[in-house]
Order: sequence, then structure tokens, then C-alpha cells
Amino acid sequence: MGLSKFNLAIVLTYTGAIYSSAAFALPTPSQSVAEVVSHLEGVMDTSAQAAANSDKANVRMTTCRVEVADANNSSSVYLYQEQALNESLDAPYRQRFLEIYPGKRQDIVVSRSYKPESTEVWNGFCDRPQAQRIVDSDRLGQPLCSVFLKKLVSVYEGKTKPGGCPTNFRGANYITNTIILHDRGMDTWDRGFDKAGDRVWGADETGYQYRWSNKEK
Repeated sequence: MGLSKFNLAIVLTYTGAIYSSAAFALPTPSQSVAEVVSHLEGVMDTSAQAAANSDKANVRMTTCRVEVADANNSSSVYLYQEQALNESLDAPYRQRFLEIYPGKRQDIVVSRSYKPESTEVWNGFCDRPQAQRIVDSDRLGQPLCSVFLKKLVSVYEGKTKPGGCPTNFRGANYITNTIILHDRGMDTWDRGFDKAGDRVWGADETGYQYRWSNKEK
């Protein structure tokens, strides 16, 4: 999975150099899953970006590990993730479960998202003790979309499949996403498009810049 010139420029910002995949040893599939999970867990927000640009929303993303009691795939790790404006954290506007698991290729990690049918019952789920964050698989909801993450030196870069994923959210017929996990947090380009292929919502070229607020990297 190659990088576009635009995304490659972003990767170079964080790595400082270009390396081929042969220049470093690939982690094992389970190590790659653990690295992605560790990167996503915790609290990130866009407060720095919002302070620098009044057009950008100040959003907090909270992610925690959950146990799926009847999970079929022992290689998968499950997460709960919610996003909310920093001024209204008790009313998240986006909630989902994530399944992180090894791809068919050794250098790929898949992040599959699920949207639960009822969302309000999960508000603040990450505030519960870990022992109480247990979910049955039938409560995860329907799978929505997958991002395929590939390691490039010290970052993970991921995209949705070509053509994106179907949706009926906010006037969009399909969505695409690009994600870069780096040593400061995560940048995302989450976008919705109509039938004509015009962007109806989502990130511009600068993307959404999430930075960790509760752990050191």
C-alpha cells in the first residue's frame, strides 16, 4: 500500500528521512497489533490545533480496551472509542467499537470499526474500571469500515480500501479515511462524499491533529 505524495510528506515530517521496508525488521503480527493498540489507548485532543485555527473544532477522543466475552478471534484486541467536543464531554457525537487484528500480510494491521445500535448506554464507558468493560459480541453493532495500517519506520500509515466504505451519514454515500500514527499522536483525514464524488464533510488538507494529553511518548 503506497503513500500519496501528500501523505508521504506528512510521514517525512515525523521521521525526518525516507527508509525502505528492508531498512528495519518488521515486528511480528502480534507485536504490530500491540503497538497500534498502545498508540490508540488513552486520551487525545485537537486543542492545540483549535487554538491555532479558529475554524477547527476542539475535540477529545477517548479510547480504552474492552473485553468481548464471546470473541471468536483470539488475535483480535477490542477497543471502545468516543469523540466529543471538549466543552460538552458528556455528549459524545461519535461512538464506536474497534477490532484491531493482524492482516493477511505480515506488514498490515486492520482496524475495523463497529457502530452499536444504541449509543447513549455507552457514554463514558472508558470511565468504568477495566474489569467492568465487558461486552458481548452482539452488542458491538454492525461493522462499518476498515482501515489497513502499515508500518513505515516509526509511524503507522493506514487507509480505507479503494472507493471507501458505504454510508448514509450526513448526506454522504461513502466515506474514506487516512490515518497516521506518529510519535506525537495521530492525524486523520476522515471524509464523506456524495454520489457525484464531491466532499460533503470532513477534513481538509491539514486533517485533524489529535495529540496525547494523558501519556508520555
